[in-house]
Amino acid sequence: MVKFSIAALVFLAVDAAAFVPKSVYVANDDHNLSEGRQAESFGPAQLLREVKTKLPQIEWLAEGEGSPQNKINMPDYVKEILHQPHAPRRVSEHDERTLRIRSRAAQASADAAAMRGMLVGEEDEKAWWRTPRNVPPGGRQVTKDDPLTVLVAGGGLAGLVAAAACHAKGMKVAIFEQASTYAPYGGPIQIQSNALRAIQQINQKCFEELVAAGTVTADRVSGLKIGYKKGNKLAGLYDAGDWLVRFDTIGPALEKGLPATVVVDRPVIQQIFVKYGIPEGTVRIKSRIQSYEDLGDGRGVCAILEDGTKAYADVLVGADGVWSQVRKCLHDLGEGAGGYAASGAAGGALDDAEARKLARETIKVAAKADRRYSGFTCYAALAPHRASNIEEVSYQILLGEKKYFVSTDGGGERQQWFALIREPAGGVDPEPTAEDPHPKLTRLRKEFACDGEGDPDGNIWDPFALELINAASEEDIKRRDLYDGAPLLATLDPRRLLNPWAKGPVAICGDAAHPMMPNLGQGGCQATEDGYRLGEELGKVTHTREVPGALGKYSRIRVVRTAIIQGLAQLGSDLLVDFDLMMTIPLLGPFFLTMTQLSMPWILRFLYTAEF
Repeated sequence: MVKFSIAALVFLAVDAAAFVPKSVYVANDDHNLSEGRQAESFGPAQLLREVKTKLPQIEWLAEGEGSPQNKINMPDYVKEILHQPHAPRRVSEHDERTLRIRSRAAQASADAAAMRGMLVGEEDEKAWWRTPRNVPPGGRQVTKDDPLTVLVAGGGLAGLVAAAACHAKGMKVAIFEQASTYAPYGGPIQIQSNALRAIQQINQKCFEELVAAGTVTADRVSGLKIGYKKGNKLAGLYDAGDWLVRFDTIGPALEKGLPATVVVDRPVIQQIFVKYGIPEGTVRIKSRIQSYEDLGDGRGVCAILEDGTKAYADVLVGADGVWSQVRKCLHDLGEGAGGYAASGAAGGALDDAEARKLARETIKVAAKADRRYSGFTCYAALAPHRASNIEEVSYQILLGEKKYFVSTDGGGERQQWFALIREPAGGVDPEPTAEDPHPKLTRLRKEFACDGEGDPDGNIWDPFALELINAASEEDIKRRDLYDGAPLLATLDPRRLLNPWAKGPVAICGDAAHPMMPNLGQGGCQATEDGYRLGEELGKVTHTREVPGALGKYSRIRVVRTAIIQGLAQLGSDLLVDFDLMMTIPLLGPFFLTMTQLSMPWILRFLYTAEF
């Protein structure tokens, strides 16, 4: 753990306030969250930047070429790691696999559109949750014939896993999804080794189906690259596209006996859980839980839907996303703290017109909900394209001064990419015109230009970014501002400190509890761990009066681990703001890269655990 501690100190020295929510440390500033303040360099990093700009720039120090070793995707030591016993072996892309993955995604989307397995018609009218129970004061016994009943707000990954975990423990569950259709949204998602183990413990069939449907990404190299020529003879020279740090994602998983990370289309994940994880008729669409009433004294909860419909159960779980309405009610955040605001790196189900409309509204919601604007707006797309480095690279980040470009194998000869750009919140792209029918593509081609005069700052990017950008259509590219939350509770309320995500018969999980930046790819994975732990604790309940205690224990167990991961994701994103500074300072640049390389195995060992 010494290496991890040293790296953590380096991180903290660069951005000392990364663990503090922006809404806290700018509370007395005129430019607060309501105006979309962006992330800034400050503390030691800002001091170093100011000193550097005042120093004379010696051009010959930046002349020359980077090391040939940094241009090789798979040096010998990486090949040795990937050829360990029991490590997955890479099978080259081929037409049969591409057709199979794309066909399964298309079929899952069709099943979702046809509402297969959904609660509709006559079954909806006589659903078990519509009838209030005559539970005596003090509650009732929980038995196999009269099990605990659970309502779940939100039918995304967090809600599906939570429902499957509760169902596996014998509980009766119902999911309320606010979307008008249970349609696919966003691109494929990485289900990392820790999340796969959680799903395996919940439902072996769901695990097997996900592994069969997924594309392994741990069988190739992943890591950080420099986006454009950077550095100097004293700090190290790097050409565009040179490797800075390569990550070993399979070694830590094998050490713990965990399965290799896979990437799976979201509609496929949805349909696997709908078919194998929960009973038919569990999911009800067009059903947004607006508020709830704690019936008290072990008698459960009454959830009130937006249309006035009431649903009764012993437990309510809010898995309704970063702008959770259940969280708003749970923490008494007041009007405007929950809503339909747009967020999320994967894009979500909103179209461009709706996203444009909500961009400014999201700022107001974030301020009331105590969510932090990361400082980055994110363009995302799933490009139907066989990447030029697909056989050797599964995941990479091209780093730059004010932006970075992330890409990962999406399976089926598709690439999921994200372009994160530093700018204030609430920005929107121009609407298409005859002169510029593709405004998002136009901007991205300028931001990641690989020839001529380069980007607006004169940097000429590695061509790989534009390779993927140009493979996507304007309609496929979604834009969102990225928000997350404080890693630890920004409150002195004793009750919330004791039960961070729970009160009475109500609890929250997933993004509702701990929204995080996408840098570690752990948002959905931590939501999966939440679902497992929630099922485990509720599965021990033998009387409804024990529900508040079980939910409180669930949240206390989960909050520490998720806070650490949430903080690391925030810190990693904030650190990238100053990455260009690191690469030009003698001693500090090489030290930073070395510490990053040394710390990553320890971070991955922390992430990849079988205990949550």
